[in-house]
Amino acid sequence: MYLLFTALALLLILILWKFIKLNIWRNKCSQLMTGTHPGFLNPLGDVSTLLMKYMMRPNRETLHINFFKLLTYHYERFKNEQMFCMWIAYVPFVMIIKADAAKELLKGLKHNEKSWVYDFLEPFFGEGLLTSGGEKWKARRKLLTPCFHSDIMKDFQSVFNENCQKLADAFQAETKKDFTIIDNFIKLSSLDMMCETIFGVKVNALENENSQYAKAGIKLGEIFMGRIYNFWMWPQFIYEATKYYKDQEYHLKIMQDFTTSVIKEKKARYINEGGEGEQKRRKTLMDMMLERHFKFQDMNEDDIREEVNTFIMEGHDTIAISIIWTLFLIGLHPEIQAKLHEELDRTFGSDREGAVTIDDLNKLNYMECVLKESNRIYTVVPVFGRKIYEDTEICGHTVPKGASCMILNYYLHRDESVYPDPERFDPDRFLPENAAKIPEYAHLPFSAGPRNCIGKVFAMLEMKTILSYILRRFVLKSLDGRDKVKTVIHVVLNNSIPIRIRFRNRPMD
Repeated sequence: MYLLFTALALLLILILWKFIKLNIWRNKCSQLMTGTHPGFLNPLGDVSTLLMKYMMRPNRETLHINFFKLLTYHYERFKNEQMFCMWIAYVPFVMIIKADAAKELLKGLKHNEKSWVYDFLEPFFGEGLLTSGGEKWKARRKLLTPCFHSDIMKDFQSVFNENCQKLADAFQAETKKDFTIIDNFIKLSSLDMMCETIFGVKVNALENENSQYAKAGIKLGEIFMGRIYNFWMWPQFIYEATKYYKDQEYHLKIMQDFTTSVIKEKKARYINEGGEGEQKRRKTLMDMMLERHFKFQDMNEDDIREEVNTFIMEGHDTIAISIIWTLFLIGLHPEIQAKLHEELDRTFGSDREGAVTIDDLNKLNYMECVLKESNRIYTVVPVFGRKIYEDTEICGHTVPKGASCMILNYYLHRDESVYPDPERFDPDRFLPENAAKIPEYAHLPFSAGPRNCIGKVFAMLEMKTILSYILRRFVLKSLDGRDKVKTVIHVVLNNSIPIRIRFRNRPMD
């Protein structure tokens, strides 16, 4: 009994000593950076208030909304600074909110590793381009960059045209209704385009809302954010005991089984045809990776599966959300919509349904401004991070080793010194004469630096094609204002309620 008591006493002393050391370290680091300074008796740091509110109303939406409110509160306190620090327990998160600090963090290869938060995505993407680091990331990026060459992108335009025509036809059937909830239409159509360009497979998600593959992808995004917000699930051994983990494994198997079956089918066809058939068909991204697998042996089947899952899950959701927000804003601003209609009429004449070429898209300069401004206000990826492996100075502040630097895109894009009246939707900000005044790292919808989005050209082509098919044919009116449709920080920047738009046919001249 004496030994047990002694052992417990020693354990308590060790825990207390560790607690004191962590508090001393946190207090020391807090003095080096602008930001919050949690007290000695606040082991949870800045999430203590978040946890209390969650305990009062224990549901996932409470966490989403209150986390966003917490970020906004601290942003308003420190918005004149380059960055500020928040603490989740004893883990520092340095929030970057100005272009200069973003540039120092992103411009080189020194801080090229993603934040440890991305480790939670590894079950979904393996060590693909999004989650890998170091030499593996460099080699994989170099290997995959040719797959997104502009000449390759031209081959995908026919896929975009076919699917955008189907999407416009689906909205045509909605023109007699008072309003249409556009979210699922856009998400499913985007998934169709991604699957056909990546896999070379038609999943027909737009025509089949019950697609298990589509549902699995949406559910996995919800599971990931559930784990992020519920910080007590960060330790793997705790997470594996939860329902979140069981749901993750179930939906992950659906996606992986589908990907594996497509790889096997294409691999068998490649072997049977000796690679000659692939020269005649339009190549998908998977075809190009399989070529490397057979010719150079620098990608195995697991590598291919990691990358295609990354492109599809990351790509279709970001493009879809970007289009949803853009249509919402266009539907609120008839004067901007009129300018888009004028530009489309100059480019296509009276042709409301014909195929769109790359040359056509290159003429749609004002549309590109609209997309950039939409992505400024409703930046699709509202936050992304880098891990700091050694004490680092950024804009005169010392960021401690082990911290995660998070680019708060949502707030970076609202810097009043760069974007006067930042909540105003004004595509003219991105006209050439105005865009030249925007600092290099003040607009980051596709990130920047060596780890910028490899598919940004692909995304812009798809988004402009979608808008051209919809706006050539329809006049849009959003039925809910921005005061009612709130933002929710998810894997992407989601809308708090479904987007309701009234579609009416444009009058023929």
